[in-house]
Amino acid sequence: MGILSGNPQNEPMHYGEVFGVWSYLTVTKGLLVTYQTFINHTGDKDLRTFLEDITVAMKQEIDQVENLLKVNGVGLPPAPPERPIANLESIPVGARFNDPEIAAAVSINIAAGLVACSQIIGQCIREDIAMLFGQFHMAKAQYGARLLRINKEKGWLVQPPLHLQTPELVHA
Repeated sequence: MGILSGNPQNEPMHYGEVFGVWSYLTVTKGLLVTYQTFINHTGDKDLRTFLEDITVAMKQEIDQVENLLKVNGVGLPPAPPERPIANLESIPVGARFNDPEIAAAVSINIAAGLVACSQIIGQCIREDIAMLFGQFHMAKAQYGARLLRINKEKGWLVQPPLHLQTPELVHA
């Protein structure tokens, strides 16, 4: 029996897994407080509910990843302090993020998160870590689809130009 057989939780993490998981945790902690700030700035009920739901999921991810790193003897990255709840009306209009900006920023972050999860899965030799990030990936895909629907319904989606006509090929 080799080192990579048996219970994957008894296997050591390799440096790529450690760096990928640690980096993912660092970014997720930062995005959590960003989304808490966005909740304070949004006036749209659907977007607010979405942000509240995704922050709950992010807290669960943070707990799972912190536990994984602790069990494997890896120091945890620092976390910025959570943001307090604020009244939207107390934020000056010129200083507020507007709802389409918030939705666009979160959409970009979800897309980047999908790539990060895929990269971690691809470099894993421990099945338990690959499965964990597979679950995160699926959740992000579902949140991405949900936010896409919100963006379309609210008219916030800025689509690129549609390519309706193709030029005729010139035969030489």
